[in-house]
Amino acid sequence: MESSAYPMLFSPIKVGTTEVKNRVFMPPVSTNLADHGYVTDDLVDHYRARAKGGVGLIITEVVTVEPTYTYLPGDMCCYDDTFIPGWEKLAAAVHEYGCKIMPQLFHPAYMAFNIPGTPRLIAPSFVGPSYAREAPRPITVDEIHELTHQFGDAAVRMQKAGVDGVEVHAAHAHGMLGGFLTPLYNKRTDEYGGSLDARMRFLLEVIAEIRERCGKDFIIDVRISGDEYTDGGLTLNDMIYVSRRLEKAGVDMIHVSGGTTIKRGSAIPAAGTQQASHAACSREIKKHVNIPVATVGRINEAWIAEELIEDGAADICMMGRANLCDAEFCNKAAAGNADDIRPCIGCLRCLNGIMFGKRISCTVNPDVERDEAGYEPAAEAKNVLVVGAGPAGMEAAYIAAKRGHNVVLVDKQDEPGGEMRIAAVPPAKQELTRVIKYQYRRLAEAGVKCVFGTELTAEDIQRDYAGYEVVLAYGAEPIVPAFMQGFKQVMTADDLLGGKAFPGKKIVIVGGGTVGCETADYLAPLVNDLSPANRDVTVIEMTKTLAANEGGAGRAVLITRMLSKGVHVLTGQQRPGQLNGPQLHRAAADGAGEQTIRPHQHLAARAAGGGAVIPHDGGQHGVLLLFPLIEQGLEDVVHTRLLSRAIGSGGAAPCSFIQPAAFTAGREFATSALYWSMVRSQW
Repeated sequence: MESSAYPMLFSPIKVGTTEVKNRVFMPPVSTNLADHGYVTDDLVDHYRARAKGGVGLIITEVVTVEPTYTYLPGDMCCYDDTFIPGWEKLAAAVHEYGCKIMPQLFHPAYMAFNIPGTPRLIAPSFVGPSYAREAPRPITVDEIHELTHQFGDAAVRMQKAGVDGVEVHAAHAHGMLGGFLTPLYNKRTDEYGGSLDARMRFLLEVIAEIRERCGKDFIIDVRISGDEYTDGGLTLNDMIYVSRRLEKAGVDMIHVSGGTTIKRGSAIPAAGTQQASHAACSREIKKHVNIPVATVGRINEAWIAEELIEDGAADICMMGRANLCDAEFCNKAAAGNADDIRPCIGCLRCLNGIMFGKRISCTVNPDVERDEAGYEPAAEAKNVLVVGAGPAGMEAAYIAAKRGHNVVLVDKQDEPGGEMRIAAVPPAKQELTRVIKYQYRRLAEAGVKCVFGTELTAEDIQRDYAGYEVVLAYGAEPIVPAFMQGFKQVMTADDLLGGKAFPGKKIVIVGGGTVGCETADYLAPLVNDLSPANRDVTVIEMTKTLAANEGGAGRAVLITRMLSKGVHVLTGQQRPGQLNGPQLHRAAADGAGEQTIRPHQHLAARAAGGGAVIPHDGGQHGVLLLFPLIEQGLEDVVHTRLLSRAIGSGGAAPCSFIQPAAFTAGREFATSALYWSMVRSQW
């Protein structure tokens, strides 16, 4: 696979005795598409799409090697021969496009999903993660020997199924082998604990077992953390030594990641953080071994990968989220069409949902499982009007046009993007601008007529677009509580982030959801040095925590950065009797009543002479909500006002309306799968 645009990235590389066509490898990304451990047609289609898209080698998600402990309910297994036929089908599908494939062999140990009936979790020693409900049971030496044999059995089954090798997961202080390697969890004093040599003994025995039983032509790759970035954890010097021992043991490739799963954001970097986050580790390790070294960590653009290889930071770039977001990433990049690649924004929606048992999803690619392979030409071409050129409106317009409809997109703003333009303003959100440009460029390619600077009324639609199918996608309007008018200055987060308003130095933000926290992060000083020039920012939140609907690395990075800037936080501010001041009634999400909150007494004093910011956390017309609409589950109330006006009172409407669900949560989620499915199925 040759490319004049990125010649190093798309040059072949030899791993062991196997030649791989390019250096874009897809690392493990859980999908929850398996069925009780078995490969499904959905899984085959998912990986086939990435192979067809040009990936050189795919490392699948976790594959557990024994039946007792489950990592995620939707992950794959290979602990007996009944799993082989599914893997034969998967390997054949990927090989059809010249792509190689390897499963990641794993035992979850103390990270197992504690489903009913699961025995006490096991670990190197009695130490488990901070969230554990009980201490794990230290595994015995006899169990170590049995598990070593089970790793070998799984590798043999995979070889029979036709895969090209296996990756052994020993990174992130995660799972059994990662746990044995790290001093954070391995407190043993026998032959498998104590020194670094003793802690890596289990890993080396697994490698020896696989090599002896599968032969020299079967790729063995080991995933490690080049540095755990944690006091008391593995260091870069440790891992240079480990890497040299792995090469000596017959490993064909080293996959250098970093961090731990418990220190959120260290292993899987959040949006807006450093790209190629573990490249410093891979660069140093590469100096000390003679086998290929791969790097990983938010490498989501082809130019970054090319630079890493050209500069000697790695031989291979693991690009997971980029290929998840756009299955044709490699083909587009190799052809020099980088602008046509659907941009990954690093939001980690693909990971966060997985942890709750949901199927794989992507903010920017609503149909990530099929990657737009699911829609067909419409049986009848229709005229379609989309009102609102935000991310959901642009997606709806594009898919409708691709299905053969004549589409007009109208927005009152002078440029596309809607709320996403505002969402891109806070720190670490700038990549959203790439999504806007990508979506808008596709509209021209699909033949969508775009009309900007025009605000439509119901009468306009009835007069100028009679007979059109209509999608209302112009979002919700922020609501300012009446009691807030008592402050010196009141503004919405939209107005502030959109440059329409500018606050003073003493600021109260009402609502600590994602929007409120991002606004505080934006307003707070970069350095908390108590300078008199700094703003004094306070966030008040009804619930006991901040950004409750966010998860994982993104939330951790946002909250810790905000707090490090000196932002004051008041949570749990809703109990009657504790709070004083004007009341604010917030409709309960389930319609079961109301909650009453009042601003804290000293909060008013803090804001005296300053102003208040209301995040765009309202959206239902006529009902006061201080949190993002999507958090309340009120998808069915968006834009009922325009809908009712257009249809009229009791009379038949001359237009057919489709009312979309809310499409933003903290204004980070870019597109809606519901939009996609509606346009695909209803028209």
